[in-house]
Amino acid sequence: MPKAAKASKKSGGGNPYDRKGGGGGGKATNTNIFKFDKDFGQHILKNPGISDAIVDKAFLKPTDVVVEVGPGTGNITVRALEKAKKVIAIELDPRMGAEVTKRVQGTPLAKKLEVILGDVIKMPEMPPCDALISNTPYQISSPLIFKMLAMPNPPRVAVLMFQREFAKRLVARPGDALYSRLSVNVNFWATCKHIMKVGKQNFKPPPKVESDVVRIEPLVGSARPNIAFEEFDGLLRIAFNRKNKTLYAGFNQKEVLNMCERNYKVYCTLNNIPIDESLASAADLAAAGATNDAMDVEMDDDNEDNDNEENNDDDEAMEEDEDEDMPVFFKEQNDANAKDAKTPSKNPKSKVALIVKAKLNKVLTSTGLADKRARQCDQNDFLKLLLAFHEEGIHFS
Repeated sequence: MPKAAKASKKSGGGNPYDRKGGGGGGKATNTNIFKFDKDFGQHILKNPGISDAIVDKAFLKPTDVVVEVGPGTGNITVRALEKAKKVIAIELDPRMGAEVTKRVQGTPLAKKLEVILGDVIKMPEMPPCDALISNTPYQISSPLIFKMLAMPNPPRVAVLMFQREFAKRLVARPGDALYSRLSVNVNFWATCKHIMKVGKQNFKPPPKVESDVVRIEPLVGSARPNIAFEEFDGLLRIAFNRKNKTLYAGFNQKEVLNMCERNYKVYCTLNNIPIDESLASAADLAAAGATNDAMDVEMDDDNEDNDNEENNDDDEAMEEDEDEDMPVFFKEQNDANAKDAKTPSKNPKSKVALIVKAKLNKVLTSTGLADKRARQCDQNDFLKLLLAFHEEGIHFS
């Protein structure tokens, strides 16, 4: 090998492609021009039929601007370029960005392609678009969905490929084993439909799990809920913290009571409401105070019962997954809230603590949801709860 080629190989500089067969202008003798990085979730879709189906299910128009996240070597990109006005490909790996650009270089499609190098999740805003398509890197599945749904004008449609279990959670319904906070959140802001299954043999290199394609249509205009995501998700996080507990038990946990007490004080301050025992009936305050110690015993017993449930380990694993699903730009706020919630009140049986406890239990009882479990509740149940809590001045963000 020439000395120049040896030096180039040692430095790793210049050519972003890992070619076998040599430096300089030598022709590659191996069809594997990339050393795929699994840390980036690089599993290239090699089945042209599935690439066609993903683009077809987006029902693209000649005037559409399409954003593709993780274009890889451009198998889906080229098909989208043939149908849309423009494709904006967002790619984290410069090698892949160079490859997808090279793939259409010198063709009429080149003028319709824009490649942006960077992390789509860390971008301040996702580019405005009519459609979003992606063979989604699995580690950004949930953040990508919520970043899209948080857009002021979300795309008309998104056709996205996910791990099979994640896709099943997206389309799960109340009572399903995989019904979770993610299921409620996504279907509150959009409609989700399962499109097709994709075996792992359709990728290079093959992932360890099977995949599914899901079509998501964000709600827009008057159909879009006029509720802050952080507030709705705050309620869901409490409800699904142990989804096999009753809502009464979930909302009477010490950490939840501490958080609600802190938020209630802020609410009263902002609305110039004096905090004293007159804000709740004497009977409610007495009941809340009398049951304060009894509730601690009840919660301990409830925890022991849950530990003995057949699916308890699976539920805890799912709860950990739920935390992983949380988008970074929402998670920071929730982490701050959780930190504050763990700081106990200096006087846990103060008037404010009793007022908040009485209000929580009043809402749970009046809505008829105290004895229901989160996995049994639908969107209407959670909305009913949120409205009733707000009427009592209880907030979750």
